Amino acid sequence: MNLFTRWMNQKTPAVVQVIALFIAGGLFVGLIPWLLLVVLPRLDASWRLPALSFGLLNYILGGLLVLVGMFFAWWSILSQVLKAQGTPLPMLPTQSLLTGGPFKYCRNPMTFGTICAYLGVAVIAGSLASIGFVVLFFALLLLYVKLVEEKELALRFGQPYLDYKRVTPFLIPGNGRK
Repeated sequence: MNLFTRWMNQKTPAVVQVIALFIAGGLFVGLIPWLLLVVLPRLDASWRLPALSFGLLNYILGGLLVLVGMFFAWWSILSQVLKAQGTPLPMLPTQSLLTGGPFKYCRNPMTFGTICAYLGVAVIAGSLASIGFVVLFFALLLLYVKLVEEKELALRFGQPYLDYKRVTPFLIPGNGRK
């Protein structure tokens, strides 16, 4: 966790944060959706997997998931940048604990939003391979959050984080704090 502490204590200029977000954004907003819509559906065909195509229903359900996901993901990112002087990237972490905005409803609104958006894209693609990729991505992301990020936040923010963790849902947004 020493590395995370060192990252937290560094002061990173806003321009560097913006550049880093654009680079990471290319991966999360460009490359992964392209895999889900273009590359992985081709695996379905080569592996002779059935299509999950239900016509307009794919677009309606998928579109709703993408909208909900993008709302939570972008709200989280903006909160981190504007209210906590940091980014979602571990090497450019927030300088203060966020408990308001989307973080009032769950501790991991960006993770929730990301998974919803990617699942929506996979539903639109109607691809079993795409859905399988999202499930695997989700499992790995949750492992990272539980095994690394939660410990790092507890070290950085101490009792205020532990109190927040005790009363705020982990992933699925709820009514806010109990």
